[in-house]
Amino acid sequence: MRRELCAALVARATRPDLVFLTGDLGFGALEPLRDALGERFLNAGIAEQNMIGVAAALASEGLEPWTYTIAPFCYARAFEQIRNDVCFHRLPVRMLANGGGYAYGVMGPTHHALEDYGILSTLPSLRIFVPAFDSDVAAVVAAAGSEPGPVYVRLGRGEVPAGCTAPPYAPWRRLRAGRGAIVVAVGPMAGLAWSAFAEDAEDGPEVWAVSELPLGMSPPPRAFVEALAGRTLCVVEEHVAQGGLGQSLAAWCLEGGIPVSGFRPVTAAGYPSGTYGSQGFHRRESGLDPASLRARLGARLSA
Repeated sequence: MRRELCAALVARATRPDLVFLTGDLGFGALEPLRDALGERFLNAGIAEQNMIGVAAALASEGLEPWTYTIAPFCYARAFEQIRNDVCFHRLPVRMLANGGGYAYGVMGPTHHALEDYGILSTLPSLRIFVPAFDSDVAAVVAAAGSEPGPVYVRLGRGEVPAGCTAPPYAPWRRLRAGRGAIVVAVGPMAGLAWSAFAEDAEDGPEVWAVSELPLGMSPPPRAFVEALAGRTLCVVEEHVAQGGLGQSLAAWCLEGGIPVSGFRPVTAAGYPSGTYGSQGFHRRESGLDPASLRARLGARLSA
């Protein structure tokens, strides 16, 4: 989604208060933004903790800072600065995190982001965006830019099923109607879940995409609540189970007295084989690819 991100920020670069800070990343992708911003495009170097602290200072002076690095170097390396400098002061720092989930493949677990939005959801006032499709990015940048508080944007690779068109951006979207179970997928996993069940008949599962968290800031819409009652809930996310949307939705159902007939989470399993490979390899090991989702859930999720 880097190309779409760059285009959206270039369009926003006419704002004189916008400042972009990169952690020595973005080569071969962000040059148009660098040219548009000039001296407002800052390379903070491989110093992500300092980059977040500087961004907090810029925000406190009324500027609009955006930071950019890969996901684990943002939420994991700079967590203290995000917590203390940004969130405790409710400062509008927009943190762009490239490569959510297993996106950085063979680089291994140090470069993967499997617990990011679970950890960050514990912080006050932080809104999290996880665009599902490339076409979502412009709307996400506009929404993030208008947020009065801190923002974390988890970027990945959108995958729309062949022959389908992604619907306009919304925090919650129904991608496929069906009388079977309700499948809720976070961010880019929505395209894979959609692919898994795209050709099912009407008794197949209903597929929803979620692109904003936590639930306290982006609760499910009425249409979802009405559709869910009495059906099986399946949550698909490239994130560990602990702290993920699945746990949040399960608690939300219990607290709200919403009856569901079953609960089927499909989450990142870590590294079952102890081997590192491509994003596709790790998704298959976790059962997160379309074929595995269909084999594991297909019969169970039909009406």
